Amino acid sequence: MTKDAVLAILRKENDYISGEHISRLLGVSRAAVNTAVKALRAEGYEISSSTNKGYHLDAVPNSISAQELAAYLDEARMQTVECLASVDSTNNRLRELALAGAPDGQVVLANEQTQGKGRRGRAFASPQDNGIYLSILFHPDTLPTDIVEITAWTAVATNNAIEEVCGVRAGIKWVNDLVIDRKKICGILTEMSVESESGYIQYLIIGIGINVNGQAEDFPEDVRHIATSLAMETGKTHSRAALAAALIRELDSMCRAWPKEKTEYLEAYRRDNITTGKEITVVRGTEEAPAFAVAIGDDFSLRVRYADGRSEALSSGEISIRGLYGEAENRN
Repeated sequence: MTKDAVLAILRKENDYISGEHISRLLGVSRAAVNTAVKALRAEGYEISSSTNKGYHLDAVPNSISAQELAAYLDEARMQTVECLASVDSTNNRLRELALAGAPDGQVVLANEQTQGKGRRGRAFASPQDNGIYLSILFHPDTLPTDIVEITAWTAVATNNAIEEVCGVRAGIKWVNDLVIDRKKICGILTEMSVESESGYIQYLIIGIGINVNGQAEDFPEDVRHIATSLAMETGKTHSRAALAAALIRELDSMCRAWPKEKTEYLEAYRRDNITTGKEITVVRGTEEAPAFAVAIGDDFSLRVRYADGRSEALSSGEISIRGLYGEAENRN
């Protein structure tokens, strides 16, 4: 469409470019160019104009629209990226697409989730204009027992993207929380469909929520003591489009690497992990047991030692770390 084409031309120009030149490049009228510029301004693009010089793109909105993502991802990749202003849950929407035959790597990205999901049915705060709420479809040809490994790989991939764009690397709380300064900046929720005949995973939906530019007042009051954002921790506002694109690239690389490049992801996961060497509580339903986190196993399980001397390799379940997220941790 003309608006996107005009934006693409303005992005490439460091100096002013005349409306007449743009109209010739696109084969449209000067009036069509002017209409496109007005539409872009209405969406938050700052475009200056001069009678003698033409148009110049001064600043872009910090959005995660298809227009902004297209500046970082090629046209072929954008074919399987759906950008939404608002959705109940990106995982829910991606499940609809998966059932309709969506291909491997299909992405759903939203500016807001009205019913964002955390583990065990908990809510994940997903306010508009502040975060990245993204789900990707993966067909790993593997068994459900490998889901912990895939979730751990995803934590590493997400951390890689955050470091690339924001210049900071988070710690990983086993198995799926990214943490900076003892507060959560990112959660990962992996959901799957299993073939009844083979027992293999039919498809995986990996949902990722990153707190990017929010401030304390943007979080619900009951999670302010446990949540933070990349902006709060770095003192800078970050491009959500750049981070979302980097995340998509990292997830694409991860899916191509599965399962052959396990060593690389395991080493990174162990380096980033903040759980080992700490007193923890292992939670199973309503039962809680104090333990010591010994190590991350080769299968990404958490090796723990209980007070009575028993040892166990946890491949599922939930833990809390003493002192993390405040004295009484909210297991989100």
